[in-house]
Amino acid sequence: MKKILLIQTGGTIAMNAKGAGVELDPESWSKVLYEEIPELSEIAEITTFPLFFEDSSDLNASHWMQLAGCIEDKYDTYDGFVILHGTDTMAYSASALSFGLQHLEKPVIFTGSQLPMSTIRSDARRNLVNAIELATMGFKEVGICFNDALYRGNRATKMSIGDFDAFGSPNFSPLADIGIQIETRVFEQFGSGKFENKATYSDEVFVLTAHPNLNPELLDGLNLNKIRAVILRAFGSGNFCIKGKNSLLPFLDKCRENNVIIAIVSQADFDSVDLTQYTAGRAALKHGAIGGNDMTLEAALTKLMFLLAHYESKTDIEELFQQSIVGEL
Repeated sequence: MKKILLIQTGGTIAMNAKGAGVELDPESWSKVLYEEIPELSEIAEITTFPLFFEDSSDLNASHWMQLAGCIEDKYDTYDGFVILHGTDTMAYSASALSFGLQHLEKPVIFTGSQLPMSTIRSDARRNLVNAIELATMGFKEVGICFNDALYRGNRATKMSIGDFDAFGSPNFSPLADIGIQIETRVFEQFGSGKFENKATYSDEVFVLTAHPNLNPELLDGLNLNKIRAVILRAFGSGNFCIKGKNSLLPFLDKCRENNVIIAIVSQADFDSVDLTQYTAGRAALKHGAIGGNDMTLEAALTKLMFLLAHYESKTDIEELFQQSIVGEL
């Protein structure tokens, strides 16, 4: 049987219902796991590893590095890895690991649940069984398994807090659909060479969401000496205000003067940035911005965090940001 390492990081799947709410219960999660899903042992030889127990909204780059280090330490021992994770930032963690774990030859599958495993109607059982089975297969990348689908980790985004179908992949087909049989669509490996953990990330990125009547004076307090990149979440294919007192073009100029990268992604999930299409986009190009194509915010943010940690040259980072590294665009 395949050997699978099940890494616990917390999240709803590890919680217990307590009155009107839920809370993390590190002491009992393994017991609940084997009581609720004893048939997991029929799929693979599973070892559980409690790495940390946190609500996913409290996770950051230090936790991504812990996850990557855990996989690196145990890479030769196991055939695949399943990471139990809270849903709120799962797409960020999956995206970050997709860039940090270079030349993967084994599946790294994130999963979780909308309801705690201990509740009657929980989706945890189905998601975990599916994730374990997928981790025994030939995927060579980081994925998110949720509600009978496997998504590329850096193409996924959380779509719902109240539906079991919590995740989607707006601009890329699922890697697998799970029914009576598992229908695989994509088996791909990015790059060649020995597996390497390069999971380090910079926090010198700021995300700015364009909205009607955004006052650019509110941005004057940003310390651009501490920021190396700004992600502008624009409308549609890359639009934002360029006229009158609300124009963001002077802010783009200030960023360029301070050698700060401006990367534009779309607020629309099912959309792609094309800065040549409309007047605002063309103005953005003239003022030094670059487009993020169809990348999710999660992928764009973690990709920039990764690139800033590994490269000093603004030109190199801008060029690599616009190239597909691990299928993120």
